[in-house]
Amino acid sequence: MSKDVEINIDRKLCTGCGICIKFCPKDVLDESDDLNQYGNHFAEVVAEEECIVCRRCELYCPDFAIEVEER
Repeated sequence: MSKDVEINIDRKLCTGCGICIKFCPKDVLDESDDLNQYGNHFAEVVAEEECIVCRRCELYCPDFAIEVEER
């Protein structure tokens, strides 16, 4: 059962390292086809309804680019 959650990714801070994508147990995130202002493929939310609010993406992001909010 998914929770009511909002995942915010700051494209300006994301370096496209992919750590959040690798650590997500539910494949909520994926690499964007678009580039941010620095030429990086930033992470994007592709299945927010699958999020279990484990916050691994938020915790492991070395750039503090992800915020998970439970509504």
